[in-house]
Amino acid sequence: MSVSSIVGKDGKKYIYVLFSDEKRSAELRLPEGKMISNRGFTSDEVQKLEDYLAKEKNTIVAMAKNVNAMDAFMGKK
Repeated sequence: MSVSSIVGKDGKKYIYVLFSDEKRSAELRLPEGKMISNRGFTSDEVQKLEDYLAKEKNTIVAMAKNVNAMDAFMGKK
């Protein structure tokens, strides 16, 4: 799972969350917690990812607050 920094778009704040393995990827967006792209996950798996996002929303928001977009872009930890 990868978590973006908090992104401003059209006056709103979003966090993008990417789930991926060797063959599949799915991107969801908070605060709505809905899928915005899916390659290879079943509808059952998508529902589980959406449920996970809802359950762990506060933790994911905290993670996003600690992401420095420029450091992530430059490959720094």
